[in-house]
Parts: sequence; C-alpha cells; structure tokens
Amino acid sequence: MASGELRQQLDDLALRAVVAPEGAANQEALAEFRPALERIREQANGEAAADVAVIAGDLLASMREGGSPFSGESLQSGVAAMQAAIENGGSPAPALDVSPAQDPELLADFVTESREHLSQIETQVLGLERDPDDSEALNAVFRGFHTIKGLSGFLELWDVQKLAHQVETVLDRARNRQLTVNSSAIDVILESADMLHRWVDHVDATLHGAASTPPEADDLLLLRISALAQEEASAAVDPRPLAALAAAVETGAVDPTPVSPIEKRRRESTTVKVDTAKLDYLVDMAGEMVIAESLVRHDPDLGASKSQRLQRNLAQLTRITSELQKTAMVMRLIPIGPLFRRMARLVRDLSRACGKTVEMETRGDEIELDRTIVEELADPLMHMVRNALDHGIETPEERVRAGKSPQGRLMLRAMHHAGQVVIEIADDGGGLDREKIRQKAIQKALIGPGDSLSDSEIYNLIFNPGFSTAAQVTNVSGRGVGMDVVRKHIEKLRGRIEIRSTARQGTTFLLKLPLTLAIIDGLVVSVGAERYIVPLFAVREMFRPLQDTMWTIQDRAEMALLRDSLLPVVRLYRRFGIVPRTEDPRQSVLVVAEVEGRRFCLLVDDLIGKQEVMIKALGETFKGVPGIAGGAILGDGRVGLILDVEHLLREGQVEATH
Repeated sequence: MASGELRQQLDDLALRAVVAPEGAANQEALAEFRPALERIREQANGEAAADVAVIAGDLLASMREGGSPFSGESLQSGVAAMQAAIENGGSPAPALDVSPAQDPELLADFVTESREHLSQIETQVLGLERDPDDSEALNAVFRGFHTIKGLSGFLELWDVQKLAHQVETVLDRARNRQLTVNSSAIDVILESADMLHRWVDHVDATLHGAASTPPEADDLLLLRISALAQEEASAAVDPRPLAALAAAVETGAVDPTPVSPIEKRRRESTTVKVDTAKLDYLVDMAGEMVIAESLVRHDPDLGASKSQRLQRNLAQLTRITSELQKTAMVMRLIPIGPLFRRMARLVRDLSRACGKTVEMETRGDEIELDRTIVEELADPLMHMVRNALDHGIETPEERVRAGKSPQGRLMLRAMHHAGQVVIEIADDGGGLDREKIRQKAIQKALIGPGDSLSDSEIYNLIFNPGFSTAAQVTNVSGRGVGMDVVRKHIEKLRGRIEIRSTARQGTTFLLKLPLTLAIIDGLVVSVGAERYIVPLFAVREMFRPLQDTMWTIQDRAEMALLRDSLLPVVRLYRRFGIVPRTEDPRQSVLVVAEVEGRRFCLLVDDLIGKQEVMIKALGETFKGVPGIAGGAILGDGRVGLILDVEHLLREGQVEATH
C-alpha cells in the first residue's frame, strides 16, 4: 500500500473512531472497523508501515478478546499511534526543542506573553461556556492562540506552533458559524491550553537551567482537534515558509558595539534594575504629593497669611514637588529605538520568507515613551510590519512592471506632535485597494451596497474583527486578526490610528499615543457647578459665539458656523444633565475639538485654564460611562472628569444625521 493511500485510510479511520460509542455494549458497533484494520495490517509495507501493521494487529487482538471491553477511546489511541508511526518513519515524534543558541531574552518574553495569553484564554473560554454566543469572548480566545502561534513560529518551537495553529483553525470555524461551541469543543480548547501551559513551563525551566522533560504529545487530543476541524483537518502547518525566521531570536537585544571590561563594570555599577510595579507606585505617590501640595497652597487660612517667609517656603515646596514628579515620570521613559531594531531583523527575515527585497529605515529612535506603552506597542507593531510585507509591498517582478525599484521600502518613524508621540509605519507598496475593501465589507454586511463612504471610512473597515481581503491564510497573516489586535492595543493605550493610502504608491499608518499613561495636559472648563477636563491635544481653538454663529439644520441638529464651515455642537449640560449657568450661547464658550481629522464644538459655561493632571480610574461603578475617560483631582481639591472627545464626536455626528 502506498504511503499516501495509507495516510488517507488512517485519517478516515481517525474521524470515524472519534464518534465510536463507548461502554461495554459497543462490541457490535466497533466490529465495523475490523475490515479496515485487517486491510491496513495486510497491505502495509515499508519500514514505517511495519510498525503500523503491528499496531493494527494488536488492536484486532484486543477486539477478539472477551475480557475488558474494547472502547472507542482505545481505537482512537491506536489510530493516533499508527499516524505517528507513518509520519515519523517509525521513530518517535520529535520532542520540543529549546536550543541553547536561542536568545534567552526572547524566550523569556515568549514565556511571559504566552502565560498572559493563556490566562486570558482560560477566563474567556469559561465565559464562552456560559454564553456560547459571546462573539467578543470567542474573538479574544482566537487572538490568544493566534499570537502564541506567531511567537512560537518565530522561535522555531514547532510543537507549540502546530497545536496553537490547529486550535486556531477550530476557533476560526466557530467564528464563521461553521462550528457550534458546545461542551465538547470547550473541553478540547481548555485541554489544548493546558498542554500549551506545560510546554511553556518546559521552556521556562530549560531557560533557567533546571532539569525538565518535554511534555509527551497527546495524540488523542490532536485527534479530537482534527475531528472538530473536519474540513480543514488536512491543512497541516508547513514550517518551511518560516525557516528564514530562525534568526529572529537575535532581535537587536545585543549591542554590536564592543564594550571594554572596565566600561562594562562601570555601566553595571551605575545601573539598577527596579520592578516596574515599584516605579508605578512611586509615580502614584508623586502625583498624590502634587495634589496635597496644591491643597495646602490654596488653603484659605494660608491665603490670609501675609508672612513672606511662609510664601517663600510654599514656593520652594511647589518647586521641589514639581521636580519630584517630573523625575518619577522620566524614570519610566525609555527610547523607542530598541523596539524599532527588533522590527529591523523581523523585516529582514520576513522579506526573505515572502520572496521580497525590503529595506527598512528608522527615524526618531531617541524619542522616549512610557515603558508600559513601549511594551504594549510591540505586538501591534509586529502585526503591522507583517501586514506591510505580506500585503502592502509587492514582489520584485510586480514592482518592476509598475515602474518601481525592485526593492521595497518600509519606514518606521517616531516624532513629537501636539503633546503626543506619533509613530509612522509607511511602505511604498501598492496601497489599500478601496474597492476590494468595500466589496468585502458589503459581503460581510458591514455596509450596504448603496452606502456612500469617504476614503477614511472605507479604510477604517479593516479594523473590524475577522476582516481580511487576503486570498489565502498563511503563517504570516491572512486571518483578519492583525488589524483588530492593533486597534484594541492602541485604544487601550488611549491612542488612535489614522490611515493614509494612495493607489500604487503606498500606505501610511499613524499611531498617535500619549507620552505617558499617568498624566494628561487638559483644558479645565466649567459647566454649571461641575468641572470637566478636555484633553489638550484635541483642542484647536476657543471662542465666544455671536448671534449668527449658531444654526439649526432642518430643525434637527445644532451647528456652529466657523470660517465658512458648519461644525456639530454638543452642549455638555444637556449631555450630562446639568443645570448650566446660562443656556444662551452668546454668554458661553465654544471649544473646537478635533479627533481623527474631524472637528466639532463643545459648548461650556467658561474656561478655567490649562492644567496638567494625574489620571485617576473611576472604579467599577462608573467604569465605561459614555463620554467620560477618567477623573482627576484639581488644584483646589475638587474632582474633574476627563472627557472622551471621540465618543462625544460620534454623538454629535449622530445628532447631525437624525
């Protein structure tokens, strides 16, 4: 029997074995498998097939014995053993390999990130068991396995990648409504996560020099996953496209500049590693100290004092407190250059895997960001670089036909702009296909055939979960998960994404991020007796409206006329149910805000001034209040709410269209 025919028979037998009945009364039902096993035993030939024949003979002998009942589980295990024998040439399956040559820092990052993803997977799967229709939980589980697959592929941990890929395939069918997430599927997903946990623990133990035995492959689990995958069960993971990624373990963690032993000792003596949790606590306490100092300085009893010495002491306290806060914040800032350098090696290896020639250029490597932001930025940046190489930049032949240089170009640039850090990912590829995106969105019922959308609105459709225009799924990209991950990460960091694309010239993604997650520059405004903080990066101008400034369009929405442009108006007192000082716009102030290139106006009673405030979480009770992003304690001790200008813009647009 030919090897290919034997594999096909074993695959068919494996799927039938999964649904075989259990219990003592299954002898007659299992008897139908005897002819297939006898045919395999008699016709198998070759070194590997000899082992298959032995296993088939043992199964037949067990079925003939009248002792312990032969079960479907026994058959599944036997078929799995035969499949392993034929796939591995009669030798045991290769164990998980953790080579000493692999970068310890990358392996440590893999362990940390995988454990976080697996913890999140377990939480979401348990929620999915309670509510199988929870698409957000399903997408979260899918993203977790997808990320683990990508990370393990880069590190050549093929056993981990294979299992994560197979579970990802099952979850993809569930997302496409081809599979019902029942208790059986939940069991398989949880057991797969447990197996990945054991593999990650083995990597961690090996990394730290501890004795560790690789976990044994669970052939029965792989069979159950294959049964769930059904139509895609034959789609094996081919590690060859990722073979060029072996060097990705050297991602710029080692400085190529030689360092003398004396210089090395000097650096070690002046550098101290501190747990980031301790730094976070220091920043929080510095913020609390600033608030306490402000309360003391504005105390009415002290204000009545005419003592010049007391005023000098207060001024000195203010200066020291401010410097302490700035120093605490700077301690958490790190340059973005090392992250860019990690991407440089990734671009090199991925371009080879894709058969493309790409040169990467970086600028602004010295720009500093909060350590937490840089760490959270690694995953979305990796997704965007992968998409740029896989979808954006053409092959050398296609570029030559388009009149371009055969070598593609990818630019990563960081810069300061309007109190934010902007990270630009630009390629000179074919650009986003507007019509292709539109047709895919219509197919997925995201928009209607007659909807008229701007280029920006069309491009933003690629951020929807599961949205992909790729013709086929690869180990690099194509399942529509990357851009969804990017947007969720950036929103988590209080940032936003802008897309610019020109057909046949390239695409640019702009990631606009705050310098730190702890402090925000804001414009403090009053509405009635309340105080609100408008993020300063969104404020463009402020003015007091005149009689002919305010307009009502078709008795529906209120607009403000500003230099021949009509802007939607959101009256904050109406939005939050507050009694204002006055409802007359001419005695109020309009604050013009801009989000994602779109402007609108906030009507407030008065301006109090600019202030740098420490962001405070609102707690579980007020978490997720529409239009509110957080809170802060102002200089006079009062609480001010930080506005979510993006949500308020969407509300203004809805009012203007209804």
